[in-house]
Amino acid sequence: MNLGVITDGISRDLDHALAVMTEYGLTHAELQFIDDKEVGDLDADERRRALESVRRHEKTVSCISRHNFAGMTMGSSKPGDEQHTRHMDSLKRCIDMAHDFDCRTVRIMTGKKEAILWGHHGAEQWNVATGAWDVQLTLIAPAIELARAEGVTLVVETGNGTMVNSCWTGRKLIDDLDAKGVLKVLWDPANNCWAHEDAWPDGYEAVKDGYLGHVHIKDVHVDTPKATLEVRRMGEGQLADQFQPMADAMRADGYDGAISFESVYHPGDGDFEAGFRQNIEVFKRIFG
Repeated sequence: MNLGVITDGISRDLDHALAVMTEYGLTHAELQFIDDKEVGDLDADERRRALESVRRHEKTVSCISRHNFAGMTMGSSKPGDEQHTRHMDSLKRCIDMAHDFDCRTVRIMTGKKEAILWGHHGAEQWNVATGAWDVQLTLIAPAIELARAEGVTLVVETGNGTMVNSCWTGRKLIDDLDAKGVLKVLWDPANNCWAHEDAWPDGYEAVKDGYLGHVHIKDVHVDTPKATLEVRRMGEGQLADQFQPMADAMRADGYDGAISFESVYHPGDGDFEAGFRQNIEVFKRIFG
């Protein structure tokens, strides 16, 4: 399968990160932060130098991954307001960058999580954040129209604290917007642990039929009651027994998108490149 890494998990020095990728035979570079800027904020000269580096190292750019629409609140946000307009403008810049880098996939996020979106037998009156989901739909709908016009695919990440925090909610967003094919799920099964969605089989079953567009892989241990998240070495967290069946299923079903290792583990000293080097061979053995 198409294996890669989110480059700033190795280093924000793109040239160095791409060189390390070459050491390990990884072909697909996901771009998020380069030097001190998030993708979409690079000026023309910075973008040119980044493209030259990608070409020099003979990498494919798998995704332009800005945190578009992250942090928006469902109680106060509206399409076309100042904050939404800023996110739409940043998305346009990311799409322009995707065209320059011959990349057809651009990440979006969803707004701040409202804990209970649907309910029954009384919960619908007392517990549900009434209308929050509908607001989220109105905020993302203009992004879908932009993507259609620009000929790119958006991928919505399943995030820890976002409205889409599971494969199930990711699929529902796509269906409710009638956006299948234009919008796909960026599946981060470690993030979904916070929502108590098992990656295998539940998460994969929700997205396997044309809904899956991109994948992030890391291992974690979550303790929701204690509001605590620990990133662990791959195979030592709660996804240890789920990675292999996930990989086998994607391989059997002919998944042809990219799978990015998300290097957010360090061995206790803040050295994320060392964490990458400690984990990458396990990632390659399972998903390669």
